[in-house]
Amino acid sequence: MAADYKGVCHPWLCDSMGHMTTRHYMAMFDDASYHFLNRVFGWSGIDSQNNNIGWADVKHTIEYLLEVRSGQLLDVTGMLTRVGGKSITVSYEMRETGSNKIVATLNSISVLFDTEAREAITLSDDMRIRANESIEVTK
Repeated sequence: MAADYKGVCHPWLCDSMGHMTTRHYMAMFDDASYHFLNRVFGWSGIDSQNNNIGWADVKHTIEYLLEVRSGQLLDVTGMLTRVGGKSITVSYEMRETGSNKIVATLNSISVLFDTEAREAITLSDDMRIRANESIEVTK
């Protein structure tokens, strides 16, 4: 599967110990989520402005598995693992380009969100069909 995000660990993304700081892992995972949502649902951030439909993250669990240092190239790929009535669960893997070693993972639960009413809404039938075509069962 193609990466939903490709990035570089630049020196300014590193902390005083010389490895990528926590805040920038989340930024890369967040950028990947936009590409993932577009790939699976055809959604883009502009949809929240045009039709008041967006996504709100409600839970994140991150595991940092290997140190990421300045200059490393990174790929992030998302896999849909659960579809609920109003929510989806996505598992992301951040891998070092080349070695393909997993450096971090993120499990994310997001709800479909009405940006005007400011509340979670039910996934449409079309979204459910698209999700079911993309879902991967975790082992």
